[in-house]
Amino acid sequence: MEREFIAWLRQRLGSDSRLLVGPGDDAAVLALGSRPELVVTTDMLMDGVDFVLSEADPRRIGRKALAVNLSDLAAMAAVPHSVVISVALPHACGFALGQELFEGLLPLAMEFNTAIAGGDTNSWDGPLVINITAFGTPTTQGPLLRSGAQPGDAIVVTGAFGGSILGKHFDFVPRVREALLLHERYELHAGMDVSDGLSLDLSRLCEASRCGAELLLDRIPIADAAHTLAASRDVKDSQSALDHALADGEDFELLLTVPAAEAERMCREQPLAGVPITIIGQIIAEPGLFAVDAAGRRTTLTPRGYEHKLQ
Repeated sequence: MEREFIAWLRQRLGSDSRLLVGPGDDAAVLALGSRPELVVTTDMLMDGVDFVLSEADPRRIGRKALAVNLSDLAAMAAVPHSVVISVALPHACGFALGQELFEGLLPLAMEFNTAIAGGDTNSWDGPLVINITAFGTPTTQGPLLRSGAQPGDAIVVTGAFGGSILGKHFDFVPRVREALLLHERYELHAGMDVSDGLSLDLSRLCEASRCGAELLLDRIPIADAAHTLAASRDVKDSQSALDHALADGEDFELLLTVPAAEAERMCREQPLAGVPITIIGQIIAEPGLFAVDAAGRRTTLTPRGYEHKLQ
C-alpha cells in the first residue's frame, strides 16, 4: 500500500520551486530563499484525543492537522514555507483514509502557499495518528515570542472565544495573514496562539515573560458557540459562556501584548477584514493572573484549559 500511496501523492502534489528534492527520496531539500533563519513547529493529532474518527469527516481531520501547525507559525509571525506529514493509518481502509486526509489538507496548503515536502506513511492495528512538522521563515521584524511582554502592555486578542467543540476546532482559519499584517504595521512585544484555553495560555505567556496579567472580564469577546454551549448543558454542571471563553481549548486566535497607545491605535483602525481586535486587559509586574469585573473588583484567576496528562 505504501508504494502506491506515495505514487498517488506525488502525482497529486505536482512540482514546487521551493522543493529542490521533494517527496519520493530519502529526505527533502528545501530552497529557503534569502533568509537563513527557519521557524519549525510540529503537532501530533490522535484518534480519541484530538478527534473521533468514527464521528468526523477525514477531510476535516486532515485540514485540522495542517491548520494547527499553521496557527503555530502565525503565533511567531512567520511565513509558511513547507511541511512534512507522517501518518499511521489503520489497516482497514488505510489507503482511502490517507487519500481523504490529504484531500482535506491540500486546499489549505494551497491557500497559505505551503509546499508538501514529504513525510512518512505506515499502517498498524492502532488508531489513526497524523503528525505534521511545519517550516516557516521569519519576516524582517524577526519572530514574535512569548517572552517579550512588558508591564504596561495592553493584552490584545483577535476574534472571539469559547465553544470551539461545536465546530470551530475543525474549521478555524489560522491567523497567518492577520499576524503578518499586525507584525508589519504595529509594535508587538509578545504573542502566541490560543490553543489550550485563553486563561491557561495567557498564564504561559506571563510565565515566559516573568510578569502577570489583569483580565477585564467584561471585555472578553465571547463566541456565539460559547453561549450555545452554556445554554445547552445540565444546570447542575453548567458553565457560563464566560467560563467557556476563558477555558475552552482550540480557539486558535492570536493573543498579543502591545504598548498601550499602540493597542488603542490598533483597535481604532481595526485593520483585519472581518476579524475584530479587542483589548482585554493589561500586563502587570506582579506575578499571577487576576480578573477585574465590571465594578472594578480584582480577584485571583486560576488558569484553566486543556493540558495533556502525563504519568
